Amino acid sequence: MTAPEAPEELVLAGEFPTPARDAWRELVAGVLAKSGREVDPADAEAALTTATDDGFDIAALYTADDAPDVPTGVPGLPPFTRASRPEGHVAEGWYRRQRHALTDLESAHDVVMAELENGVSSLWLVLGEAGGPAVDALPRLLEGVYLDLAPIALEAGRDTPDAAAALLALAAEHGVTSALGGSLGYDPLLARTRGGEPLTDAYRSALVDHARTAAEKHPHLATVVADGLPFHEAGGSDGQELGAALAAGLHAVRLLNDAGLSVDDAFARVEFRFAATADQFATLAKLRAARRCWDRIGSVAGASDAVRAMRTHAVTSPAMLTGRDPWVNILRTTVAAVGAGLGGADAVTVLPFDSVLGLPDDFSRRVARNTQALLLEESHLAHVIDPAGGSWYVESLTDALAHAAWDVFTGIERDGGIEGVLDDGSLASALEETWTARADRIAHRTDPITGVSEFPNLHETLPGRERPPSGTGDAEGGLPRRRYAQVFEDLRDRADAASSRPTAFLATLGALAQYTARVSFATNLLHAGGIDVTEGPGGTDVDEIVAAFRSAGATVAVIASSDKVYAEHAAPLARALADAGATRIVLAGAPKTLSDDALTGYLYTGCDAAALLTDLLDELGA
Repeated sequence: MTAPEAPEELVLAGEFPTPARDAWRELVAGVLAKSGREVDPADAEAALTTATDDGFDIAALYTADDAPDVPTGVPGLPPFTRASRPEGHVAEGWYRRQRHALTDLESAHDVVMAELENGVSSLWLVLGEAGGPAVDALPRLLEGVYLDLAPIALEAGRDTPDAAAALLALAAEHGVTSALGGSLGYDPLLARTRGGEPLTDAYRSALVDHARTAAEKHPHLATVVADGLPFHEAGGSDGQELGAALAAGLHAVRLLNDAGLSVDDAFARVEFRFAATADQFATLAKLRAARRCWDRIGSVAGASDAVRAMRTHAVTSPAMLTGRDPWVNILRTTVAAVGAGLGGADAVTVLPFDSVLGLPDDFSRRVARNTQALLLEESHLAHVIDPAGGSWYVESLTDALAHAAWDVFTGIERDGGIEGVLDDGSLASALEETWTARADRIAHRTDPITGVSEFPNLHETLPGRERPPSGTGDAEGGLPRRRYAQVFEDLRDRADAASSRPTAFLATLGALAQYTARVSFATNLLHAGGIDVTEGPGGTDVDEIVAAFRSAGATVAVIASSDKVYAEHAAPLARALADAGATRIVLAGAPKTLSDDALTGYLYTGCDAAALLTDLLDELGA
């Protein structure tokens, strides 16, 4: 009897030829050529490379050669890049932590109970000085809430000592000790980042006392939040947010250690809060890099392995949310939550899509919590620990962000620590510089904002929302709070406030097929500033177009057609429109397309749209 032949080795990609990088470059160059960009194949990769605000580039293609030569370890062990605990969040998923700042106590209690009954597993409660219900309302607010099952994160501004004491008293009343989780929400940098009066000695004393209580009775309870959101909202890059938050965390550890807590107890009392943006890979890598850096800090400080695993709370970025076309925020926050969950966040907050407009209603709260329910219970995102681990792109991005954050962190430490760089304004200046670069890209629409600077809905009806109470965010001083869409939304508000809708005349030239593309582009851009359009008759009869312009009663005209038509007809039309009273004549095309003294501006991809729209609104009297 002969032995059976050994089966051939199975190679999953065996039926496909191994692609050559040069062949890929040729294909890329071909695609770019079709879009009007002539690129030598040797330069194809460089043409697709993206520069980041942190000084490193994101390539178009990654291979094994790009993987960083650093150990990522295994989940739950130093350097904790892959996860803060061995089992990740496979068993129960991350905490779905929703934020609540309702001032009406009965409504707030009903909302809290409804949230918990419908899938929320942790509460972020805004109280007292921070803008929510009074601190003494906490017992009623948490009536019926099982504190051992639903961790509570407090945000109470300078009223944090009273809020923390009330929460600890409730836990003692209900016999909840070691199972109490969440965060008391102390922020030693509150006055410097959010403004207002300096923190009192009583605040710092209570912080230390409650940290001792937590160390003795509540091992899972954080006392201090090292908050990266102020640095993110001030316009900072991911590396700046990470580096400043790491410095804030170390500042809290030193404060507690100097007060007599052990290094381990001090490290265990800190929770980090980071922004999750619609760049899901940047969010994912940011959280992985944060754990790696915090482990390094803990190692140098002499903390044991068990407490060096950073606990993280990710919040969908307030800076990326829009007040216009707010429904798009549902997409932004979903992508951000995906990045936060896959990045290993311990708790995730999805801000409701209408947050910019005011206090969310039942529908927007339901959408926010169901976003996470779908990700966890239907998409099963937590069922794989560090699913991006080993990805050449993600590992490279994680390493680059870790180095960028480390440079920011060590720079802050060299300059005297986080308090020092906040007091002398050097950190604010660095954040301002990054914001200026980002704001320029937003103004030129190279960083497009869907529903605002791109594809705006000029005639939308926004849902009405109750304005939130004023809190620490309204205090003088501190770092600025910015939203990316603000510049265009201010223009829209200005146009809406005019006695009549500002309108520009679209002087269409030639046949429909010749001007349609630029008409669509021009209309989209003008709508971003709240300016409506009246379209001309087309054709090349200058007298007919000018007659339509006069009938429209406009003072601003935008000429739109193809370059070929412009060469013959645009200059005479521009001069005729000027003679007919047009005070602003804009050509839909780059400046090189046509030069004529009658033209006062150009409307094209990459132009400073914010400046152009401001000028047009000035002209239109809005």
